[in-house]
Amino acid sequence: MSVPFACDMTAIPAEQRGAHHALIRRLMTQSVEDISELQDGLAFRFPAIEYDAVTEFVGRERLCCPLLTFALEVSSHRGPLRLRITGAYGAKDFIRAELQLPRR
Repeated sequence: MSVPFACDMTAIPAEQRGAHHALIRRLMTQSVEDISELQDGLAFRFPAIEYDAVTEFVGRERLCCPLLTFALEVSSHRGPLRLRITGAYGAKDFIRAELQLPRR
């Protein structure tokens, strides 16, 4: 039996929710350099300058979406960041919906 994916926005303090949504929009529309599909989720590439923003995103997102796994790879020589967000079956569609990404 699989556990349904659900986001609990109340896990993010109310005064931070608007900023969190704005950060997601900025990262996903302006900063992301590439999005690739994984078997169990999605991988995102960001420029190194976005380190603080990406770690802020992960710090909040993991509160409201505890069924997801976040892995951040920081490249040497200030190379790109790679963020993998994965989970159980259905995670890919859930992540796309949560981050308001187009379906492929």
